[in-house]
Amino acid sequence: MTQEGIVTRLFPHDMAEVAVTRMTACGGNCGSCESCMLQSEVKAIAKNHVSAEPGQRVLIESRTSAVFGAVFLVYVMPLVCFLLGYGAAYAAGLREGLCILCSFLGLAFGAVLLVLTQRGNKKASISYDITKVL
Repeated sequence: MTQEGIVTRLFPHDMAEVAVTRMTACGGNCGSCESCMLQSEVKAIAKNHVSAEPGQRVLIESRTSAVFGAVFLVYVMPLVCFLLGYGAAYAAGLREGLCILCSFLGLAFGAVLLVLTQRGNKKASISYDITKVL
């Protein structure tokens, strides 16, 4: 995954803080939808391979598999737990209302499981590399 950003600070060991503007759903052209008020800057620490200086526009990259892994954990796993909760209750022969309750319990279980597994997992963070000065 590749994004553009601006170097804001330098750190020891060839590391730099890069400010990346989070794009909106309309691609930044918000004349009609007015969602730009929710647009914000995200700061990330990146390995500075090209000796970029503060204020320079740079290209940063991250492993796509790490990004997709994070997307899977945050969006797909709770949905899978939601469906498994409903399926288990349906297979047990419970009424419709209890099946729905079990599906939401499965969703809550998936969210709690996500938080507990990621709380102490420092290796799962996504690493960024500055690859080019623009």
